[in-house]
Amino acid sequence: MRHESGDDERAVRILRQIVTSQITAPGERWDGTFRRAPEEPVPSGAAQLWRDYDPNWRQFIGITLALILTEYESRLPADLPPLLLDSVRRAVEGELTQGRAEPYHTNIALLHGFLLGWAGQRLGRADWVAQSETWAKKIRTEFARHETFDEYNSPTYYGVDLYGLALWRRYGATEKVREWGAEMEAGLWRDIGRFYHAGLTNLCGPFDRAYGLDMRHYVSLIGVWMGLALPVELTPLPDLGEPMDHAHDFVFAPAFVLLGARIPADVLGGFREFQGDRRLERTITPERTATAWISRDVMLGGEVTQRTRGAGPDTPYNQFVPATAHWRVGTNEVGAFALITCPAVDARADSGKLSIATDRGDSTFRIAAAGVAANQITREHWALPNLSVEITTDAASIDVSQREGFFEVVYRSATTLDLRVTRVP
Repeated sequence: MRHESGDDERAVRILRQIVTSQITAPGERWDGTFRRAPEEPVPSGAAQLWRDYDPNWRQFIGITLALILTEYESRLPADLPPLLLDSVRRAVEGELTQGRAEPYHTNIALLHGFLLGWAGQRLGRADWVAQSETWAKKIRTEFARHETFDEYNSPTYYGVDLYGLALWRRYGATEKVREWGAEMEAGLWRDIGRFYHAGLTNLCGPFDRAYGLDMRHYVSLIGVWMGLALPVELTPLPDLGEPMDHAHDFVFAPAFVLLGARIPADVLGGFREFQGDRRLERTITPERTATAWISRDVMLGGEVTQRTRGAGPDTPYNQFVPATAHWRVGTNEVGAFALITCPAVDARADSGKLSIATDRGDSTFRIAAAGVAANQITREHWALPNLSVEITTDAASIDVSQREGFFEVVYRSATTLDLRVTRVP
């Protein structure tokens, strides 16, 4: 894309190396995916998903190769396009034949739907093109039920969803896929807009998957997309001159630029200015409901799951954040706290209140705000900078520990936690 002196030659060297990293293992679950580093061994029969290999690299790398072939094939040496196209073919065939043991995450389902159709067009596989449209129709039908995706409200993975939908919209294999991509892309942006707080420069929880609490301190892909349409001072991204988490997600930026951010005008206005106090209740699935309360200086989020899921590293939902709070600290800073581990949970956000009910067990909150002091955190009250939190609970006890940049508060053997928040000067 940059096309400065030496860039094309360097890109060609990289592409040749990437192709050699693809795994050939017919009949194995990792066939057609890629080693994640040059020194990584090829998986063996006892290989574990995610630990020893990542099937999703078929999509991420395969789509990058597809975009290069679509936009820049004329600048490649004559022998390289067939190698790249064959790599895409192997990635698609591996995905079609491996039979995953777990359901797709929404973001990967969207990417697979695009790559299947693109490869079908380039390789003359009408059956793949037809399958891609059937796949896309199924996703659209699921989305239309509640205008949501099952992998709900993720500052990072919504960015991948938008990537997949923009690929459908611009390069989809059929007219219907292109139409559905544009339709769902606009619908997803509208749901993001409902939960976004321009004054706090953050997306309100709850988060099905999250890598941080404050989008101004880690790179979220929603933030990267928004950076294409907003001035830097309004964009929910870290200061690029300071340390940050998840900085590697900036690698998506060239592909996002190529596709273009198509944000509806009414949503873009809400990204520029706070749109007023509101309470939200959004059905995700028949069992799950996202709730949020958003005011000028404080916002709360909670997810009701009908006790179908808990949170934490020992659960299948280790990136799930079922209860969240963000508030203004001083003039320009933002504080946040969240429930990060708990047994099966129902959390509901109302005006100034989070109501949390769990199976009996330990629940852990993470608190991140400048000026928090351990002696201001008790079982019934947290005196946080510019925020008072009153807690009603049946917990047997609490433990408070300070970590680098945050505090953790563990409520032991609890089933109820009601938190009332009040912003204070």
